[in-house]
Amino acid sequence: MIKDNQKVFNRLLVLMDAFITAVSFILAYYIKFYIFEHGPGIGVLPIKDYFMLLAYIVPGYLFLYFRCKVYTPKRTATGRHEVYRVLQANTIGIAALIIILYMIIHEINYSRSVMAIFYVTNVFLTACARFVLRKSLRLMRKKGYNLKHILLVGYSRAAEEYVNRILDNPQWGYVVCGILDDHIPAGTLYRGVKVLGKLGNLEVILPENKLDEIAITLSLKDYDYLEEIVDTCEKSGVHTKFIPDYNSLIPTKPYTEDLQGLPVINIRYVPLTNTGNRFVKRLVDIMGSLFGIILTSPIMLICAVLVKVTSKGPVIFKQERVGLHNKSFFMYKFRSMEVQSTKEEKKAWTVKNDPRVTSVGKFLRGTSLDELPQLFNILKGDMSLVGPRPERPLFVEKFKEEIPRYMVKHQVRPGLTGWAQVNGLRGDTSIKKRIEYDIYYIENWTLGFDIKIIFKTFITGFINKNAY
Repeated sequence: MIKDNQKVFNRLLVLMDAFITAVSFILAYYIKFYIFEHGPGIGVLPIKDYFMLLAYIVPGYLFLYFRCKVYTPKRTATGRHEVYRVLQANTIGIAALIIILYMIIHEINYSRSVMAIFYVTNVFLTACARFVLRKSLRLMRKKGYNLKHILLVGYSRAAEEYVNRILDNPQWGYVVCGILDDHIPAGTLYRGVKVLGKLGNLEVILPENKLDEIAITLSLKDYDYLEEIVDTCEKSGVHTKFIPDYNSLIPTKPYTEDLQGLPVINIRYVPLTNTGNRFVKRLVDIMGSLFGIILTSPIMLICAVLVKVTSKGPVIFKQERVGLHNKSFFMYKFRSMEVQSTKEEKKAWTVKNDPRVTSVGKFLRGTSLDELPQLFNILKGDMSLVGPRPERPLFVEKFKEEIPRYMVKHQVRPGLTGWAQVNGLRGDTSIKKRIEYDIYYIENWTLGFDIKIIFKTFITGFINKNAY
């Protein structure tokens, strides 16, 4: 079975990828010169020169596949992530090949079209091979082959969540044989998985050598047994993994770092704490806000005139909001309401048919044109193009006591638009739901994610049915 020959299986994968890479390069040559053209013309390098490149391309690509984690275990990985890794490795590979050939060693006679066709062909064939392999393995697991048998040590919320995911994803090929626990009576069932006995039974079960993995799922109150259980499992030689029961304390995916041999668990992974990521995002914000100011300046001029001639008061309304690291700043908007005292303004947010909203203000709020001055907030560094929407200090104080994890949003700059907003959570909508979307954005930030949100903002439009 494959699980007993994982090393052999991985070597076969490497050989398959080496073969596909070589075939893709040769195919690219023939597609270019024998399908798109009528054979190599005068001045075209002979095919042996292209074959010579394979001595560098094949091992180079296999190295990139290892670096991009193409060969990591795929039992629970999604096909989308696998294709992404293949695409990532190929993109790096073709970029390196082009730089080396054309810029470093100046071998300009190699066809650029061949390189482009090779890139597309190799990604396509490798992804197809992975797809066929994944489908074949899942079919085998459905028939009872290539299964992994697991024993859970400890009954807890983590154990229940683990069982739920295993049973909901039979294609992973995991079988939970049972649970050991000192507090739950033997014979108790959870979704068909039986409690087999107490923790001490582990020393009896392990020597039988019928298990592929041990999953330690102790509840928090039983962590005193952790060291002893790990020691017992390690002596048996069975692969052991630890599933901590801290979901109620740390509800998101943490990450670990090595502090000179001391593992440190960070409760939340925030990509924008990375200096490089912050620099890239800030650079995009500066360029984007400048472009936006230039592009929308005629619209802003018209809005300013309309506000000025239709009601008394300043054109620009500035209001204190809470931003990055809980620091307050003044956010700019076109004034859309009658001028109020500070005390009246703090009473509540705007509601439907609010009499304080002017006729022009209603249009500006409904089309989000009142938000355009925030481009200057972005240029100043108070805000970002994309991020959680900022809130007033009095509501921040209120929500942080009422809504779990509300203050996490202040770990990044607030945005002109955001993941919650493009999913319809704007204006008078659920704050709790908004925070869920904001935290997802914070933990999964990439530049591509920002670009997606910006495009979605334009595609879905600026009309806000919840803006009063």
